[in-house]
Amino acid sequence: MAERHTRLRAGNHRPDRGKHPRTTRVTHLLRHGAAVALIGACTALIPPVATPAHAAPSVAAVAAHKTLPRAPKKLTARAANTPTGARAVARAMVADRGWSTKQYTCLVKLWNKESHWRVTAKNSSSRAYGIPQALPGHKMRSAGHAWRTDAATQIRWGLGYIEGRYDTPCQAWSHSRSRGWY
Repeated sequence: MAERHTRLRAGNHRPDRGKHPRTTRVTHLLRHGAAVALIGACTALIPPVATPAHAAPSVAAVAAHKTLPRAPKKLTARAANTPTGARAVARAMVADRGWSTKQYTCLVKLWNKESHWRVTAKNSSSRAYGIPQALPGHKMRSAGHAWRTDAATQIRWGLGYIEGRYDTPCQAWSHSRSRGWY
């Protein structure tokens, strides 16, 4: 019975693991931050529910549509680690904190100045690291184990730092303009 899972299969044999290849692939995707892509692929298979033509949208749906910036439809882990993808992730996280689009604009200006939204940005003189230029970089470990390479982890830590020290990104940007650091 156990031989069934370890027998050779064309193109799917993984001798280093005793698990079924499909299970291993899903586990691999979830471990490496591609859950967004996996969820997007799964939800594409579910047919939409038909609503009556006379039904009005809910108040919460209308309010959310007007106040929240749009998040990308599908953003893989690799795409999120580009400067453009990192800004998209930050836009969603800023909205989740209840901050306005103005706060997002201040955040973009602040982190453009600090790191140009590069995940691996390093300051050779101060040893600050990442998108928010954490000093020292390993402080971001508190937001996740992949702090060196994951934009979402760095952004999560940076927003927490800004909220704890300055309350809002605009106040952090103001401090940065007047002092040269934040």
